[in-house]
Amino acid sequence: MSTYLLAHDLGTSGNKATLYDTQGNLRASTLYAYDTFYPRPGFVEQDPHDWWKAVCQSTRALLEQSGVAPGEIAAVSFSGQMMGCLLVDQEGEPLRRSIIWADTRSGEQEERMIRLIGAERGYAITGHRLSASYSAAKLLWIRDHEPELYARAYKMLNAKDFIVAKLTGRYWTDYSDASGTNLLDLRAGVWSEEILKALSIPRDLLPELHASAEIAGSVLPKAAAETGLLAGTPVVLGGGDGSCACVGAGVVREGKTYHTLGSSSWISTASRQPISDPSMRTFNWVHLDPTLYTPCGTMQAAGVSFQWFRDTLCGEEIRIAGERGESAYRQIDEAIRRTEPGAGGLLYLPYLLGERSPRWNRNARGAFLGLHAGTKKAEMARSVLEGVGYNLKVILDIFDARTPIDEITVIGGGAKGKIWLQILADIWQKPLCVPRFREEATSLGAAVCAGVGTGVFPSYEEAVRLNPPEERVLPRAEYAERYRALYRLFNQAYDQLCCVYDGLAELAL
Repeated sequence: MSTYLLAHDLGTSGNKATLYDTQGNLRASTLYAYDTFYPRPGFVEQDPHDWWKAVCQSTRALLEQSGVAPGEIAAVSFSGQMMGCLLVDQEGEPLRRSIIWADTRSGEQEERMIRLIGAERGYAITGHRLSASYSAAKLLWIRDHEPELYARAYKMLNAKDFIVAKLTGRYWTDYSDASGTNLLDLRAGVWSEEILKALSIPRDLLPELHASAEIAGSVLPKAAAETGLLAGTPVVLGGGDGSCACVGAGVVREGKTYHTLGSSSWISTASRQPISDPSMRTFNWVHLDPTLYTPCGTMQAAGVSFQWFRDTLCGEEIRIAGERGESAYRQIDEAIRRTEPGAGGLLYLPYLLGERSPRWNRNARGAFLGLHAGTKKAEMARSVLEGVGYNLKVILDIFDARTPIDEITVIGGGAKGKIWLQILADIWQKPLCVPRFREEATSLGAAVCAGVGTGVFPSYEEAVRLNPPEERVLPRAEYAERYRALYRLFNQAYDQLCCVYDGLAELAL
């Protein structure tokens, strides 16, 4: 009997493959890392062949590690990084490296989209700003700069859709991933003819739209030979990583809220209707459950900021950690623990990759403000974590003003860091709930999707049972006023630096 669900989470740093039984128990997991390429400032790409290699090798490793036979896999499904642009030919072969979510090269194309469609109209149709962050602007950049390649393109795909095509031969996408393209009519659930016409993008270039839990097909013999799966194994389409994370966190009912603390970071909720922000600071995905939406705000460089700090300024900690066989983050956390909340008045602006929500400023850059001769490295480290917390609070405040938020579930790799969780709770003055599956929550969402698609699970509500809360982090009221004051200064600092950011962008150094 087929009793296991296989989920692949194609993230930014690698593919996390997980195997769950139908009771929601994690049987095994493995991670296969792949490279990200930065050919020029603002250019961020990945090789889709690396994605396929990651899926093949991690699937084989998972089956070997767990002792589960291929015939015991009830279905395979996917979570994938969103907002990318991969062009493939009629054989499904990539025509170039994929332009991924973090890429911001398409500023000129963004401006053209706004002229042709209108900023407010684009937001009304798609639930998102018209932005260089999304697939449409990246597609236009390829058309402008690589016209011969564009002319050979058969389909534009996102990461999980490419893998589904490799497994099944079908070019499908789901509503959640489609909602990150700037091309979907969010409420109607169809590709927007108005936008396609305005941008002269042929409808045939886009994949078929389907619900996340639909079975796209079964594993083809060639793909079975490469992955180690059994030919004929059902392939459930799955969803974008944001919507899979939402389900994995148990946010499957209206009003529930969660936060993903990873390389990028976001705050999202579940809603029966999209939430429109008058200033267009936040946006809306489609949930894996197509009757729901996930209003969301996403910042670019959360975990990326902490990683940059470690790699750039913590060589000694890395050396000692290597000798001890432990993570350098553990040493950095211990140093932070000995510092006072507020980092001695030091502010960090976390804009290493420009910024999406809430700033929508591709020229924004990182900064430390308040350095003095007595500033310690540990205070700088704390300020990095606090700066991410301040930036996320801007997003949280937008949703909190509409419907007061009582509690926030936190998932992602950063949820392992108790110091960071306490900092977030203190800045937001909200209790945080940490579930059983933190790093695996996104893949759990994909596994639940596989279970719903094959009838193993009756509904997405099953996620609440499968990922129960294990601990709570309570805010400390004694630091509330200090953080309120620093939060005001954080926002003021960003506003005052905008002209500097623009000036630096004009220098193009």
